[in-house]
Amino acid sequence: MMKPVNDRVVVNPAQAEEKTKGGIIIPDTAKEKPQKGKVVAVGPGKEGIEPTVRKGDVVLYGKYAGQELHYDGKDYLIMREDDILVILDK
Repeated sequence: MMKPVNDRVVVNPAQAEEKTKGGIIIPDTAKEKPQKGKVVAVGPGKEGIEPTVRKGDVVLYGKYAGQELHYDGKDYLIMREDDILVILDK
């Protein structure tokens, strides 16, 4: 498993929508990048500041946040905790 450093967070992004609410299939070229995902790993923090997010949190992040990573057959985003906008209630 991955162990992020400093204030980095590893997020498993939600899948892009395949269909509209009306049932129209969205082609791959028109799919929007998801801005929601589940935290799978959290670094120890930076300069003595504890991280706010925890493993298992569902979060929203900016449209262009994070670095994409394909690891062990899955897609992830690695981002700074500051790139996370909100933690959603479980």
